[in-house]
Amino acid sequence: MINTRRSFLAWLGATAAVPVLAACGGSPAQARTWPKGLSDAQWRAKLTKVQYEILRKAGTERPGASPLNKEHRKGTFHCAGCGNALYSSATKFESGTGWPSFWQPLGGAIVTDTDYKIGIPRTEVLCADCGGHLGHVFNDGPKPTGKRYCMNGGAMTFRKAWGMKKGGKPKLAALQIT
Repeated sequence: MINTRRSFLAWLGATAAVPVLAACGGSPAQARTWPKGLSDAQWRAKLTKVQYEILRKAGTERPGASPLNKEHRKGTFHCAGCGNALYSSATKFESGTGWPSFWQPLGGAIVTDTDYKIGIPRTEVLCADCGGHLGHVFNDGPKPTGKRYCMNGGAMTFRKAWGMKKGGKPKLAALQIT
């Protein structure tokens, strides 16, 4: 009788935790105000179906699906939603995961939040300007940071550097490759 009661109480506790964990998985992009925020209808009109699913619904593309995974030219990776510069090509590395990976974002380009969508906490990476979901960051990257910013290529565009400005910063070509 005691074992049955304990089993029932354990089951009841686990069942009660499911809605709480599900609520934790809500999209932070929808819960905050962002400098470049748009309505859902505006995002749907602006983005491709894949970009919308990733950036606004926190989706994940299939590994190896993005051409940006094989992008090795000098330049900058930008948010596909708002154009915010996110990562320099100098910080991109081959992680073997099938997603574009970086060891450091550009200063102020991203924000992070805890994501419980798969039942365990992960660190979600969001665009600091529009709140779009970009991917996740893990503590298994290379030196000097030890971080692996594992990004969805469908959430980004690439702008090739075509020269240098004063101060050593790259000039960016107008052409965007998605």
